[in-house]
Amino acid sequence: MHPTLRHALLAFFISALIFATGFYVSNSINKFRLGQVQTIEQQIAIDTLSVETQFDLLSRLSCDSVNESTELSTELNALAVRLNYTEAQLGTSNPQVVQLKSEYSLLEIKDYLLMQQVAAKCHLKPVFVLYFYSNKGDCPDCDSAGNVLTYLRQTYPQLRVYSFDYNLDVGALRTLIGIYKIGNSLPAFVVNGTVTYGVTDLASIEKILPMQDLSTSTPTTTPKK
Repeated sequence: MHPTLRHALLAFFISALIFATGFYVSNSINKFRLGQVQTIEQQIAIDTLSVETQFDLLSRLSCDSVNESTELSTELNALAVRLNYTEAQLGTSNPQVVQLKSEYSLLEIKDYLLMQQVAAKCHLKPVFVLYFYSNKGDCPDCDSAGNVLTYLRQTYPQLRVYSFDYNLDVGALRTLIGIYKIGNSLPAFVVNGTVTYGVTDLASIEKILPMQDLSTSTPTTTPKK
C-alpha cells in the first residue's frame, strides 16, 4: 500500500474513533441529564401529593406528632440541591428547567401554606423565610445570600426557607409577590411577613431573623463568603 494512502486511512480511522468517542460521551451525558430531569419530575409529583395528603391528615392527627421540621421539609431541601445542579448543567433558560422550577415553586407554596396551618393549630413557632432571587445576571449578591440561607437552614430546624426565582411566570408565585408587594430590588426576603431587601452576609441576615425563636443547635457547616 502506498505510504500516502496508508497515512490517509490511518488519519481517517483516528478521526472516526475520535468522533465515535465524542458521540458516545455526548450521548451518555444527555442520557444522564434526562435521567436527572425525570427523577426531579417524579419527586415533585410525589411531594405534591404528599403535601395534599398532609392537609387531610392534619384534621385527624394529634399535635403531639407534629413539629416544625417535617420529612417533607428535608425532602424539599434535597430536591432543591438536585434542581440547582440540573439548572447548572442545562442552563437557566432551558424549557425543562423552567418547567421544573415552576412546579417546584408551586410545591414550596403548598408547603408554606400547610406549615402555616400546622403552626396555628399546634401552637408552633417556625420561622418562615421567603427568599426571592434572580439568576439573569442582575443580582450579583444572590448566590452569597442563598449560601448563607442554606447554612442557616441546616443549623436551625425551626427555620423554613422557601426560595423563588422572581422572574418565573407562575400565577401563584406572581400572586405571592403581589401579596407581599415584593419589588425587583433583589435579593429580597420576607421573614414572618416583614419584607427586607439587599442583605447578603451572615451577620446581616441574622439581624432580620427572630433568633430568639430559633434553636441553639451547633452549626455543622461553614457559610460561604
